[in-house]
Amino acid sequence: MLDDESYWECFDNCGLEGEFDMIPIDFSGKVALVTGVGDSDSFAWHISKGLQEAGAKLVWAVHPRMLTIVEGFLKGTAQEDIEARTLRRGGGTLAVEKILPCDVSFDTLADVPEATRTDRRYQRVEREHGDYSIEGMMKKVGEAFGRIDILIHSVAFSPEITKPAWEVSRQAYMTAMSISAYSLTGLCRAALPWMADKPESTSVVSLTYLAGERVVPHYGGGMGSAKAALQIDTKQLALNLGRRNIRVNTISAGPYASRAAKAIGKIQDMINYAAERSPLPRGIKPEEVADACVYLCSPLASAITGQVLYVDCGYNVMGV
Repeated sequence: MLDDESYWECFDNCGLEGEFDMIPIDFSGKVALVTGVGDSDSFAWHISKGLQEAGAKLVWAVHPRMLTIVEGFLKGTAQEDIEARTLRRGGGTLAVEKILPCDVSFDTLADVPEATRTDRRYQRVEREHGDYSIEGMMKKVGEAFGRIDILIHSVAFSPEITKPAWEVSRQAYMTAMSISAYSLTGLCRAALPWMADKPESTSVVSLTYLAGERVVPHYGGGMGSAKAALQIDTKQLALNLGRRNIRVNTISAGPYASRAAKAIGKIQDMINYAAERSPLPRGIKPEEVADACVYLCSPLASAITGQVLYVDCGYNVMGV
């Protein structure tokens, strides 16, 4: 066995110095559009940090009603706010190039109903920021940066999330479908001019949940159906957009107690149940979802599209 000095002498003499590249995750010069950021606990927030750590420029599309709240998290001076903005790798602080309002319920401003158009908060957002539809938001990103390399879909909502399936109204069911599933299609269509036909593939990643495949108690309001739709849409879009060199994947994350998820009401019970039965007997960390997302957006995943990547400590493989 060679000692360290002899090993490196042999390495040098082999003429291989400089032939080894670092693992290729470098998003320098790339633009990442992250939708659905609502607070500093969310998957979208942690994914944004991971993408910035890899060098990407960040653009956020935030629900019009959440703009002030999200801006507060970025400017807050409380210790928890400062810690939430601190990057894990390379030092530095989370920085967002542009924050734009977007209600993914609407593909164009013409789709906005009168009740919403006359809502004071929506009127103020339109006065200050202009078009808050998917098309309007995407046009602003394209005009400002000329490209979109990464699109993160982290949007889900049902107004009746705590209701079991048989109690869910048609309107609430359709709302869950529209916002949580169809919005992926709407975002991809609007982003196409700035994502398609690049020399290196661009990437779309959404977030799903096991309830799209199995019955999960407490996850109501039509959200299981919406996640099922999101997953098959991911596969269909992978085929459709693959011809334009765009990859489309989704991450099925284990239960996680974000502020939004606490609306479910039994989220901690869901986490505990999964943790007790998972091959890795613990809950997931949001940073683990972020790392998986960075991987899917990177050249390391250049031949991966149409897939559901489970980040759930293995819970999805269990039968009981």
